[in-house]
Amino acid sequence: MEFFDSHSHYNDEKFDEDREEIIKRTYESGITKFVCAGYNIQSSLFSVELSKKYEYIYSIIGISPNDIPQTNEELWKSIEEISKIATNNLNKKIVAIGEIGLDYYWNTENKELQKEAFIKQIELANKLELPIVIHSRDASVDTIDIIKKHKVNKAGIFHCCQLNQEMIRQALELGYYISFAGPITFKNSKNAVTVVNMVPMDRILIETDSPYLSPEPLRGKRNDSRNVKYVAQKIAEIKGISLETVANQTYNNAMKIFEIK
Repeated sequence: MEFFDSHSHYNDEKFDEDREEIIKRTYESGITKFVCAGYNIQSSLFSVELSKKYEYIYSIIGISPNDIPQTNEELWKSIEEISKIATNNLNKKIVAIGEIGLDYYWNTENKELQKEAFIKQIELANKLELPIVIHSRDASVDTIDIIKKHKVNKAGIFHCCQLNQEMIRQALELGYYISFAGPITFKNSKNAVTVVNMVPMDRILIETDSPYLSPEPLRGKRNDSRNVKYVAQKIAEIKGISLETVANQTYNNAMKIFEIK
């Protein structure tokens, strides 16, 4: 049984002391493919380097809403730099533009700049013929509004998707995949059963968002891709299907959206 962790951050400093060991153990445990997600220039470059070093690691690059510069001029420069990273590394290891989107939980004073960054990176994804990976927190209305008005040619993924039924309903109608992470295993996750059942199996992905959001029973500890199995197991329990079915379907879904041969 093989698993595909569709979103992790091995470019995070929390892995500095044992990154290579954890990556090796992860692969040996049956997580045979995983994506390392960038969120600014430096982390995107690091993500690309990891994808070059390890055959089974893939990269997404972009500027997250929590990392955007504070002026339009700086924003343009950053997005141009992301474009250069992509064009200078033209290979099948960069599989999406992300994580991009809106975050009104941490940042409410720069909403317009967040929207501008989101739209400009959608345009970049279309230029590069790549899907997008969306970070949306407490911003569901504006997120959906933007992807309706600015069509993404290759659609994409709502990563670590908030358990917002209306956002997920509309995302599915627009052709997006929904990626679930550790929060669906939390005991206080009231909407998990309803939301997981909303998403058909051919549109579900699983992720860790490691080193963050460790699932139960490891909540509070540093997360890594080996724990994606707990997310898969929770989906299997909710849907009344086997763990193997979840592993196989989510693996195939990831291969499809990221166009990995």
